[in-house]
Amino acid sequence: MKVERKCKIVSKEQMGDAIYMTLECGDMVRTSFKAPGQFVHVKCGEGLLLRRPISVCSCQEDEPQDLLTIVFEVRGEGTQWLANRPVGHSLDVLGLAGNGFTMKPEGRYLLVGGGIGIPPMLGCAQYTSGKSTAILGGRSKDKIILTNCFEDECAKVLVATDDGSLGHHGFVDALVHQELSENNNYDAVLACGPKPMLRNVAKVAEEFGIPCQVSMEERMGCGVGACLVCACDMADGSRKHVCKDGPVFDSKEVDWNA
Repeated sequence: MKVERKCKIVSKEQMGDAIYMTLECGDMVRTSFKAPGQFVHVKCGEGLLLRRPISVCSCQEDEPQDLLTIVFEVRGEGTQWLANRPVGHSLDVLGLAGNGFTMKPEGRYLLVGGGIGIPPMLGCAQYTSGKSTAILGGRSKDKIILTNCFEDECAKVLVATDDGSLGHHGFVDALVHQELSENNNYDAVLACGPKPMLRNVAKVAEEFGIPCQVSMEERMGCGVGACLVCACDMADGSRKHVCKDGPVFDSKEVDWNA
């Protein structure tokens, strides 16, 4: 069940183009956590009607207040307003929203994050206590964030950059293919990032017969399924809402040609 809370910013850090922000969020995690991969809907400024959906990087139950961390880039007026908020400022936050990844704490997963899709995968890594492998991708070295955090939480971390400035020179699906060729003893592939990346990762997972879940990114309006802004086309011809039915879907559900 989503709750609305006034959440105080307790820390803020710049990571390349991204802002890393930790919030005290009352009992939000205890009340509404389902699984890694959920998001929060943040009110950004008095004059901006729509909230901004931001994936949760990590969260934990704590006393007296739960903690959650969000990582985002400035993409417009709303996120610019959010990036300018100082430590100690309180935000109006609705969450935890959406359905996250279907996972077992004792499971072993191949976690794939691209660009700003990297942060949500950290919560997945923490959930499986060091047994999973992470593959992180971005346009260049400065787009690969949270590497040290993933190294602390994963058995192995691989990196790909489009320009070759760090790790494998190319896209993450090549590393997914390499990893599954060498070791396909994974419960599933879990991915978050741009749609072309997700499509390619899903194709590789299907080639090896490994289940694949993808976190879809669509523009949102209400965040509760009442509007049609975040509709996503499914392979069976239906349309689902990313905010209410997702953001995570089985890759075989998605119409990748839409």
